Amino acid sequence: MYICTFYSFKGGVGRTMALVNSAVHLAERGRRVLLVDFDLEAPGLDTFPLLRAKSSTPGLVDYVLQYLKEDRAPDVGGFVDRSHEVENLFVMPSGAWGTDYAASFGRIDWGMLYSERDGFLLFEDLKEQWRQTIAPDYVLIDSRTGYTDTGGICTRQLPDAVTVLFFPNEQNLRGLSKVVADIRSEAEPPRTKSIELHFVMSNVPDLDDEDDILVEMKGRFRRELRFDGDPLVVHRYESLSLLNQAVFSKERPKSRLAREYSEVADRVVGGNLADRDGALSYIRKARRRLDRPRYRVGESATTEREAIEEIERLHADDGEILFHLGELEGRRGVREDAELLLDRAIESGYREAAAYLERAGTRANAGDEEGASADAMAALQQGGVPPHLVMRAMGLVRDVESDAIAALPAVTGLDAPEKLVLASNLSRVGDVAHSDAILIWVADDSEQPAEFRKRARSNLALNCIGSGRFRQAIETLTRGGRRVEQMDILDAFNYGMAVWAASGSVPTASFERVVSLDGTSEGREKDANYLQCLAVANWAVGDRDSAVSLAQRAREVGRSSRLAFSCWQYRYVRGSAFVEDTDEILAMVQGDENRVPAFMGRTGGTGGGTS
Repeated sequence: MYICTFYSFKGGVGRTMALVNSAVHLAERGRRVLLVDFDLEAPGLDTFPLLRAKSSTPGLVDYVLQYLKEDRAPDVGGFVDRSHEVENLFVMPSGAWGTDYAASFGRIDWGMLYSERDGFLLFEDLKEQWRQTIAPDYVLIDSRTGYTDTGGICTRQLPDAVTVLFFPNEQNLRGLSKVVADIRSEAEPPRTKSIELHFVMSNVPDLDDEDDILVEMKGRFRRELRFDGDPLVVHRYESLSLLNQAVFSKERPKSRLAREYSEVADRVVGGNLADRDGALSYIRKARRRLDRPRYRVGESATTEREAIEEIERLHADDGEILFHLGELEGRRGVREDAELLLDRAIESGYREAAAYLERAGTRANAGDEEGASADAMAALQQGGVPPHLVMRAMGLVRDVESDAIAALPAVTGLDAPEKLVLASNLSRVGDVAHSDAILIWVADDSEQPAEFRKRARSNLALNCIGSGRFRQAIETLTRGGRRVEQMDILDAFNYGMAVWAASGSVPTASFERVVSLDGTSEGREKDANYLQCLAVANWAVGDRDSAVSLAQRAREVGRSSRLAFSCWQYRYVRGSAFVEDTDEILAMVQGDENRVPAFMGRTGGTGGGTS
């Protein structure tokens, strides 16, 4: 049971409307929700049509009066009614309507109740009765505005969290400063109770903020109330349906107002570690904080550690949560805890590829290559694995033929474009064997469109050239009797380079084809690699001036590149290395006969990539 009070210092901000809509949103997501009307001076929860009881139900005031009369806590079941329209939604009203409510409320001396009649214990007992009798997942309390006798009960004694709604003006800021400070003081001895605070700007005009008035006030609230990030926003909404107290979360769920209320409900859930969604939300926030090691007001590394341990205790059999905890511990560098949590996640039935791969990474870091390989294979045995995880798994597998890996469900389940991207990425990191296997699979698959099969053959030729398999590259590009004059500019260039490397002679016809096709490629983007290749092609056909000019342009463009494919090495290189390679090309085209492309000295080494 998680108790959240909705509080506002001033009225008119739509606090009760936000509470009811949040409650309906939670109930329709399967949570049991109890609404408690603690706005005793101006009650109104039971005026909402979907909360209105079929008959008058006594409420909180009646409950306290009966306690004062009998000197024992009544059975709360007689003071709670169930919504007749929303399943899982219960209401404890302020009191019975149709009676002299004001007189009844006036008979309660709240100071005396606490000082002489054990009022604190009364409300602790009430909380326990809620838990045992109604068993709600959430109790949402509608609190009175301002400073009141009952305000501390709602904002400090009862809740696990307080959702503070405010209109962004000076009056609200001044009033909330004391209230928020009082709530935070509960974390100090002797209570040591940490209450989560959620801030919501409400009833905000939906207008242009040309003078940054709203931005400035939002900043002041954030600084003076000491909270991180932006508050949630509920905009003023012009609709006559509000006069009928329509609950937008139920009646108009696609409206902007309903979406904003759902964000309020989600924020409440995010603070509840016992709620599965709340636990997952907390873990996600903890992961983000690793990238931004700064803790929120009232939070420290110690309290976060305690929260993580509490999540593990509350969700000890939830495989997905255990997986995310293991992933978090892995990012922290706590390898032993990470592996233990991942073991438990998988044993609990969470056998997703991501879980096996996370454990594989942990095992690999510990030097357990065999265990890492086994987990990577378990991931590859599944279908529907995202390409980036497939690549990660393939990098961890040991002692398995590349052809066999390419036939596994995780790889075969990818579509042709995904396979081509995967193969390209594998070759970039030097994993040519796996890249080849995937490209051959696509190239030989007669059910694939001709465009993808052609790209697979072209990329396979690149891999072959980059790793010193020049004859295989020539065979790949000329398969089916294909001639140079039938090749596009990419294949013609690569064929020419492969023949040059294999024979030691420059095949002029291939490079003439490249230069000719370039003349018809108006509008094509000429990146650093393209310019570099054209420089070589023009040199090969005897146009030294064009070759020098193109190489100089390639050098300038490549200088600012983080990574570029170099035809001098037939692999991806950093910008500085690309410039050095292009300088080698410049030396060659300017007459240095001892300069030949670096890749030509390879005989089956690693390399490759996609131009």
